[in-house]
Amino acid sequence: MKQVVNMYKKANGNKRLAVLRLEVDYELATLYDAMIEKNEEKKTVCKQKLETLRQEMVKLQNV
Repeated sequence: MKQVVNMYKKANGNKRLAVLRLEVDYELATLYDAMIEKNEEKKTVCKQKLETLRQEMVKLQNV
């Protein structure tokens, strides 16, 4: 039973990793736009979101 649960978690984790990669790409594009616009507030928000996404990715990769 434990193996089935672990396989389920791993499958969901892989799907979430794929979504996270897309979210990271989007945030990087947004950060780039903010840099071009010299919008410091937008840059800060993007960096915070990227850090949150990075932490989630690290957690999922360790499962």
